[in-house]
Amino acid sequence: MRVSKLTDLENITQHFRPDEANFIEQVQGWVRQVADEYRPVLTHFLNPRQRFIAQTIVNREDGMRQASRGGLPNAEMQRMLIYPDYYVFVEADFHLQLMEIVYPTKFADIHHNQILGTLVNQGIERNVFGDILGANETWQFLIEDKMVDYFSLQVDRIGNIKVHLMPHAMADIVQPEVDWVQTQTTIASLRIDVIISTAFNISRSRVKTLVEGGAVRLNWTEIIKPDYELATGDMLSVRGFGRMRLVELEGTTKKDKLRVVMETIQNNKK
Repeated sequence: MRVSKLTDLENITQHFRPDEANFIEQVQGWVRQVADEYRPVLTHFLNPRQRFIAQTIVNREDGMRQASRGGLPNAEMQRMLIYPDYYVFVEADFHLQLMEIVYPTKFADIHHNQILGTLVNQGIERNVFGDILGANETWQFLIEDKMVDYFSLQVDRIGNIKVHLMPHAMADIVQPEVDWVQTQTTIASLRIDVIISTAFNISRSRVKTLVEGGAVRLNWTEIIKPDYELATGDMLSVRGFGRMRLVELEGTTKKDKLRVVMETIQNNKK
């Protein structure tokens, strides 16, 4: 007998944070759609934490599977395909489009934060475009393929620099110049201030100032609570220091410290 939707949702939400309940309900809706219509459902771009939650829910379902794509195997933002186990997907099912920013490279420089700011300030939802990739003077980003015309019309400047967007084949995707560095360590707790202090080797008091001053984003959303606890898949960006993501929780030590795997990209300037 199938458990009622309400009870089922309650059983799932108890394993996650209260503020994730709305997203969990959204995933449940996708799962029900796949089950009722017996066809694949494609999501917008999801961040690592969202994918972790969605994978956990989908993997509980008999006869249902999931896969994610974001242009590169380690992409931060990826679209997820949830599908019945009879279905054999192809890469085209993810409806990704690579866009390259064409600009006068001899006379101007553009940067990741300028591109992100431009897209967000255009009123473009963060979940309809994926990673922003830079290599040498080339900048690219992933979008949902149905949004090509919209992006092309809306984005004609990055800061004060005149640009235009050019669709490219996925085979032309660049490899980013920055690489994540993975480390295994132990920490006293999963609080944001503890993890940032460990990841970037700065004092807890300075972390508190950074968080409360709006310099920290959790999964691309500003967070101002130093005591907020992270979970698997969460991503933090700290202005002036870099980014980190919590990859895995590996249990506890004999002294009740938490064993964790984290990845960081650190800015050169502190």
